[in-house]
Order: sequence, then structure tokens, then C-alpha cells
Amino acid sequence: MRTTAHQQSSCIGWVAASALAALFMLSLFVGVIDVPLGRVFADAGALELLLISRLPRTLAALLAGSGLAIAGLIMQTLSRNSYVEPSTAGTAQSAELGVLLVTLLWPSANLFAKSIVATTAALLGTSVFLVTAHRLPPTQPFLVPLFGIVYGGVIGAAVTFVAWQADLLQYLSVWTNGDFSGVLRGRYELLWIGAAMLGVAWMIADRLTIMALGRNASIGLGLDYTRMLQLGLVIVSVISALSTVIVGIIPFVGLVVPNIVSRLMGDNLRGTLPVAAMSGAILVLGCDILGRLIRYPYEIPVGTMMGCVGGIIFLWLLFRRPAHA
Repeated sequence: MRTTAHQQSSCIGWVAASALAALFMLSLFVGVIDVPLGRVFADAGALELLLISRLPRTLAALLAGSGLAIAGLIMQTLSRNSYVEPSTAGTAQSAELGVLLVTLLWPSANLFAKSIVATTAALLGTSVFLVTAHRLPPTQPFLVPLFGIVYGGVIGAAVTFVAWQADLLQYLSVWTNGDFSGVLRGRYELLWIGAAMLGVAWMIADRLTIMALGRNASIGLGLDYTRMLQLGLVIVSVISALSTVIVGIIPFVGLVVPNIVSRLMGDNLRGTLPVAAMSGAILVLGCDILGRLIRYPYEIPVGTMMGCVGGIIFLWLLFRRPAHA
């Protein structure tokens, strides 16, 4: 049985890798300007378009999707609830608040400075959420995401009010709805820091799996629960803040991807992390390509596409019981 499970996991991994490679190549050649594969190296203009716009956009979608999926997986592990993710736990809204504050107080700040402030705000906001979530009764699992939605809504309402007072509502819309159309070379590279956070998550995957057992069980097994909780919060906050600063808020990725992967492969993060990262990249990259094609030559932002596609997947997850139930 163990060999069969291992073969199933390997098969899922190969399928995800193949789908991601196909979407990666498709994304490079889908856009308003037609770039045939045979002209890439023969036409200097086509190669420049590929290197300045198409490749950075594709890499940004891949990095943001994989990062948000892992952030959601870690968030669900820390809160011990499979119905939360950064955008429904106040993390993304707190990062948005940080971006707004640095825009008001330091208008000339670059992307790196905005990312630092957004990460700090996301860390504080997520800490408040987790402290409160752990006080809710574990017998009512839907109270945690309900509180997260209300909590994020309050922060989002405060951000909207401040932006309205400062005449920054149009600026705020850039951070509210995720969009890759403005991603060019030189404006996405900070997302590689999120990729480094994925490496950190891989290193501590076994400890995160133990944390899913709860505080008392983790401490009983010799785990430094407080330090691992802090490290998990840093990973989630950095990934969420960078994604918000670079491309905006993309909903549902960290919610539906971990749930699907855990249903297929179980709760061992050492085995599910790579597949979850690839699945998140597949979902975001696929929605971005679909958004470019539906109203061609115009585009639908990826945040809007994910709101529709992710909502449908989430409803399917709610109404369809796992096979072992």
C-alpha cells in the first residue's frame, strides 16, 4: 500500500510538472502582439518583447501562484483550519494597509521599501488573527474563517476610508485586484524573495506537519512551538506582502489549492509542498492566460478570473465530501 501511495504521489507530481511546463510555454506566446516561435531568435523585436514583457509576466504568475498556495497551506497548518488563507485572514488586507501608509507618509518610496512596510503590517495583522483564532472553540471550525472574513473586512474598510479621504481610491484599486498586465522586467524580481521563502518552508516541512497536531502535542514531541509559529508567520507575511505589492491581491489560491492537494496526497507537508506550489502556479498561470483570451485583444485581470474560478472550486470542495468520509 505504501508503494502504491508513493506511485500515486509521483504520478500527480509528474502530471503537475507537465501541465506547468505546457502553460509556461503557452504564456510566452499568448498576447496582443503575435510572436511565432520561429521568429523569436530571428526577429530582434520579438526577442525583446519576450524578454522584457512575456517572460517576466510568466515568471511573476508562476512565483505568485506557487507562493500564495504555500502561504495558504502554512496558514491552514498554523490555524489548524482548512478554510482560511491570507486573503481571508486579514493578511493581504494588512499588507494593503501597509502599502497605503507608506504611500501617504513616504510617497517616493521604492518597491523594496513598500515591501518591507507591507510585510511588517501583514505580520502584525496575521499575528492578531492567529491569537484570536486559537481562542475560538475547535468544535466550530467555520467560526475561524468567518472571523477572518469579518476581520479582513474591517481592515479593508479602514483602508478604503483612508484612501477616500486622501483621494487615493484609484491608486488603491491597483493593489486590490491582482493584475499581471503591468509586470515588466525590473518590476517583479522581488517575488524571488518569496521563492526563497518556499525553500525555507521546505526545510521546516516536517516541523510544520507536527504543528498541525496542536500546541500541546507539538511541545510533547520536543518541538519549539513558539519559534516555529513565528517562522511560519514570517513566511506567510513575506509571501503575501510581496504578492500584494507587485501584482495585487489574488483570492482563493491559498484556499482551494491546499485543500485539493491534501485530499489527493494527505497532510504530510514534505510530500505536498512541491505539488501545492506547482498547482498554485498552474491555477494562477491558467487564469492569467484565460483572461488574455476571453476578451482578446483586451484583458481580464487575474484577480477577477480567480474570483470566478476559485469561487466555483471552493463551492465544489464544500459540497463534495472526501472519498474516505
